[in-house]
Amino acid sequence: MARKLQSIFLIGPAGRLEALLEEPEPPNRIERAFVVCHPHPQHGGTMHNKVVFRIAKAGRSTGAAVLRFNFRGVGASSGTYDAGEGEQDDLRAAMQYMQERYAGIPLVVGGFSFGSRISLRVCCGHPTVERIIAVGTPVNRGDLSYLEACGCPKHFVHSTQDEFGSRSNLERVFATAGQPKDLTWIEASDHFFSDSLDALEDAVRKALG
Repeated sequence: MARKLQSIFLIGPAGRLEALLEEPEPPNRIERAFVVCHPHPQHGGTMHNKVVFRIAKAGRSTGAAVLRFNFRGVGASSGTYDAGEGEQDDLRAAMQYMQERYAGIPLVVGGFSFGSRISLRVCCGHPTVERIIAVGTPVNRGDLSYLEACGCPKHFVHSTQDEFGSRSNLERVFATAGQPKDLTWIEASDHFFSDSLDALEDAVRKALG
């Protein structure tokens, strides 16, 4: 699908947030607004990460307007890393921007790795999010017990060989998470879906369908 790509800055709680906004070219209809979060800022994560790009590409193929943004302290975004706390406010600012720009259109939020954890934390208690796409959720560490009470539709997409989220740990988290929920396993060699990016993109596309 043809697209328009804009480099923009959002107003975030720690200053400006660098972002990329992609829309279907007219007359294609915008079906949903989709915010995508990147992996860990202290380990090279940015909105240009290959998995984030593929998640965004899947969104575009379903007619979504897609916003990728850099968390505080990444790229040209203001501020400094805040251990996952301030980054939640960054996501809320991005969501607000998309809801104002595309009023009345369903809002979907997703992310990869660290971005998945931020998405789940923020959106489980958010009344206007249609669904969450959680890719490569790093379940080997941290408390995800709050997912038991999460009623927002959750679509987990996970590598079978994820070094930051073992199959057994992800299955345990998924089993106790609140409904509605889905889980798609991708046969891949690592956390980054290095040899299975096409399969990842297809799984995200289906989750958005």
